[in-house]
Amino acid sequence: MKAIAFYTSLPAHDPQSLQDIELPAPVAGPRDLLVEVKAISVNPVDTKVRQFMPPENGEAKVLGWDVAGVVKAVGSDVSLFKVGDRVFYAGSLTRPGANSELHVVDERIVGRMPNSLGFAEAAALPLTAITAWELLFERLQIAEDKADQGQSLLIVGAAGGVGSILTQLASQLTGLKVIGSASRPETQAWVRALGADLVIDHRRPLSEELRAHGQAQVTHVASLTQTDSHLDQLVEALKPQGKLALIDDPKGLDISKLKRKSLSLHWEFMYTRSMFETDDMIEQHNLLNRVAELIDAGVLKTTLGEHFGQINAANLRRAHELLESGKAKGKIVLEGF
Repeated sequence: MKAIAFYTSLPAHDPQSLQDIELPAPVAGPRDLLVEVKAISVNPVDTKVRQFMPPENGEAKVLGWDVAGVVKAVGSDVSLFKVGDRVFYAGSLTRPGANSELHVVDERIVGRMPNSLGFAEAAALPLTAITAWELLFERLQIAEDKADQGQSLLIVGAAGGVGSILTQLASQLTGLKVIGSASRPETQAWVRALGADLVIDHRRPLSEELRAHGQAQVTHVASLTQTDSHLDQLVEALKPQGKLALIDDPKGLDISKLKRKSLSLHWEFMYTRSMFETDDMIEQHNLLNRVAELIDAGVLKTTLGEHFGQINAANLRRAHELLESGKAKGKIVLEGF
């Protein structure tokens, strides 16, 4: 089968950083689906693994953790899907990625693809939808309730992949006042269109930006990027006993700064369930199915930002470069081999 892989960590512009190769087709295990990959999207985790986690012994390493495709075969113990089902999912970091024509994945982290979307539109959603859903409803414990409870959420980096779906979930399913940060006119317009009540510029001090827009403080923060550089401002922006959730990888984080206000810290990592095969691993199947229902009902929409063409090494290198530039809006998607 065709696949895109890397052998050593190189800059994304290097032609050897990602290469078109051929690999044997994988075989589904007892709880696995064998999926024909129709479309993929690219996430910061792809660039981080490429840069900092080179394969051992010079073997090819396949990236890719966002898929929309069709079930081609099922394992002996599969009960949730059948051959021919259209599915979408984010996969597991402990298994090969999905930048390949065929891919195997545990059925418990797979959802039924929205009926109203094509493969490219659906591939934009799984990883970010899982991350946003778990952050909002499980880590921050926000109620799925439209009643106004006087709570507010600041989303730092709201125009990115996770921010784009988190903004929708918070504005459509909760009573939160949703404040998104974005730095350019086009990304600020994107965040407004996704449902944010207010958009501020994260190039300026966040607490000052909030006050300038009539928002003294917020009860919750979702810090999706550059948490270490924003920490002092986030602490200032949060009300006493507020909650701070993050998904990025700050080099250092002085959490003693949270003590004076009794702020709580919540880390979201959507691979935890699949890495440890937790007892509630199937919740990712359930929440992806819920997202699909909300998409089909018109409550949520795809976060596809740019379509980069066919799934091949050259196009994936371009996608990695754009992600690393910090200028991507929504999700970058590739489709077909």
